[in-house]
Amino acid sequence: MLVNMRIPSPLSAPLAFCTLLLLGASHGLAAAEAAPVTAAIAVIHPTTGNETAGIVTFTATDGGVKVIADVTGLTPGKHGFHIHEFGDISDSAKAMSTGGHYDPDGTHHHAMVDADRPDAMPHHAGDMGNLVADSAGKAHLEIMLRGVSLTGPANPIVGRGVIIHANSDDGGQPVGNAGGRVGQGVIGIAKAK
Repeated sequence: MLVNMRIPSPLSAPLAFCTLLLLGASHGLAAAEAAPVTAAIAVIHPTTGNETAGIVTFTATDGGVKVIADVTGLTPGKHGFHIHEFGDISDSAKAMSTGGHYDPDGTHHHAMVDADRPDAMPHHAGDMGNLVADSAGKAHLEIMLRGVSLTGPANPIVGRGVIIHANSDDGGQPVGNAGGRVGQGVIGIAKAK
C-alpha cells in the first residue's frame, strides 16, 4: 500500500514563519490605518528666485480644520494662500505642477475667506485667504477652514499642495488675481500633539 507522505522542505518552516510575520504586519498596518488622522503639516519651500519658507499646520476639530501658518521671506503686504489640487511639487521653478485651486464642489472663486470671515460663502474648499507679511517679510495666520477634512469624508486635503502667491488674492474670478507662486509645500500626515 502506497502512502502519500509529504516530506517537509528545509525552506518550509522559514517560509511559514515569514508568512506569519507578514500577516501580523499587515494586520498591524490595517489597525494603524484605521486610526483617525487628526494632524497634518506642510513645509513650505521657495520657488526659483524667491525666499519664501515656513510651516503650515492643520488640525482636525469639531468646527472644521484649524490652520496655523508661520511664513518668512515674503515681500511686505498680502499674499494669496491656497490649497491646490495636487501635492506634486516637482516644478521647483514656478510650482505649476500643483494644479489649480482645490475646488471639488466647482464653486469657483467667489467670497473671500479670511480670519475675520471664515464662513464666507460660496468659496472654494482650498481658499485660505491672504497671508499678511510685515516689514520683515514674516506672516502669521490662524484660521478655521470649514467644509474640508484631513482625510475624509468631506473634501480631504492631505496629499494636496499649499501655495503662497506673490500678490494679494482680491476675490476676483477665477483665481483671485494673486499672481505667481512664491512658495509651495505638500500637506502630509503629522503626529498628533
